[in-house]
Formats: sequence, C-alpha cells, structure tokens
Amino acid sequence: MEYTVQKLAQLAGVSTRTLRYYDQMDILKPARVNSSGYRIYGTVEVDRLQHILFYRELGVSLENIKEMMNDPSFHVAHALKLHHEQLLHRREQLDVLIANVEKTIASYEGGIPMSDHEKFEGFKQKQIDDNEQKYGQEIREKYGDDAVNTANDKLKSRTIEQQKEVTELEQQIKNALAQAYLTGDPASALAQQSADLHRQWLSHYWVTYSKEAHRGIAQMYVEDERFKAYYDELQPGTAQFLHDAILIYTTTSRE
Repeated sequence: MEYTVQKLAQLAGVSTRTLRYYDQMDILKPARVNSSGYRIYGTVEVDRLQHILFYRELGVSLENIKEMMNDPSFHVAHALKLHHEQLLHRREQLDVLIANVEKTIASYEGGIPMSDHEKFEGFKQKQIDDNEQKYGQEIREKYGDDAVNTANDKLKSRTIEQQKEVTELEQQIKNALAQAYLTGDPASALAQQSADLHRQWLSHYWVTYSKEAHRGIAQMYVEDERFKAYYDELQPGTAQFLHDAILIYTTTSRE
C-alpha cells in the first residue's frame, strides 16, 4: 500500500513536518515523487518509519539513528529483538517505580508503613538501570563485573543523608569548576579543590578509591563525547580542564 506524506503522518501519529524533516536528514526518503510533486511512501518506508519511532521512544538521537539505519550491516530482525529487550527493560523499571508509588499511597492512607530507605528504592534502581543501559558494557569490560556489581550494591544501600551529600557534591563540583576554569590554570587552588571534590563524589560510588582509576575516569571525560558534553555544558573546554586538574591532583595529592 502507498501513502502520501499526509496519510502516512496520520497513520503513524506524527506531523507532516516531521516526515519532511526526516527526508531532509536523509533518514527516511520517500519511495518516489509522483508527477504532481507529492512524496509517496511504500511498505519499505512504513517499516523504516516504525524502526525510527522505536528508537526515538528509547531516547536515541536522530543522528545516531541515521548512522545505524544507513549502515549496510543494519539487520531488521536483529534491531527488532534489541527493541524488544530494551522495552522489556523499561517495563521492569516502570514496575519498580509503580510498586514504589503503591507503597507510598498505602503509607499515606495509613496502611503499610514505609521506611525512608523504601521511599527512594525505585529511583535508585532506575539510576542503576539507566547507567547499565548507557555505560554497562564499557565499564564492565574496563573494571570487571565484581567491581560494578559491588558499586551498584553500594548505591542501593545509600542513606538519605548520603544521597543528599552526593547531590550537594555534584553542585559544589560545578560551582568550583566554573570559577577554576576562569583562572586558566589546572594547578590552581580552585582547580585542585574541584579535583578533590570530584574524588569525594567518586568515593560515594566506588568501594575503593585509587589514583589510577581516577585518572582513567578523567581520560574518559575527554575521549567520550557523552561525558565531555556533560562538563562542556558549563563552558566549552571544561572537560579538558577537569582532566588536567585531576592528573595534577593524582600526581601530587596524598589521598
């Protein structure tokens, strides 16, 4: 069956503007353009749009979707299996959060008492699951299953006070980095304070701190665009500045 832009947009629940944008991006081209100038989409394009919307629902950027789907090695059946696994994983995350909400409702209605630890259990598990999805394979290959599993267990057992300290440390790191970056000197007192705050923050996740591992994390901040973007959001070049500050810190600090 064939569809015009308008008909396909109605079928898929997206806007015609979205389909035109996908065409411009070279991620979803029409099968042909008819004599009247209308874009015409066939079965192949309908299936491709379904895959695109699957990936978008999973939070994958359009640039990454384009790269994957335009790769000659892209295999539809394999992609669908991955979609299925990721959706099941998301359902598990939602089930944990739903159970958490139900416990909270019961607690407010005078039913089952709920400990402070239980109140944040679902959110902790979601954080672990999100990290596993984004970085799991990389960090497990780098540090080993035992180290990652132990770190996850440490996160699960974190108290409210410890969680508050972690959140405050994250903000302190950002504030100190923003000021230190203006000095232009990664060896400055402010820069070294940033590196020390970063060590304290890591210690909430790691079982054992080591300078070597700290340097390894710093290297990831400049090599991996995901981490680099997080710090460079403050100011372009911040990730490199933090990297340099950590290298100096781990060379001179007694920690």
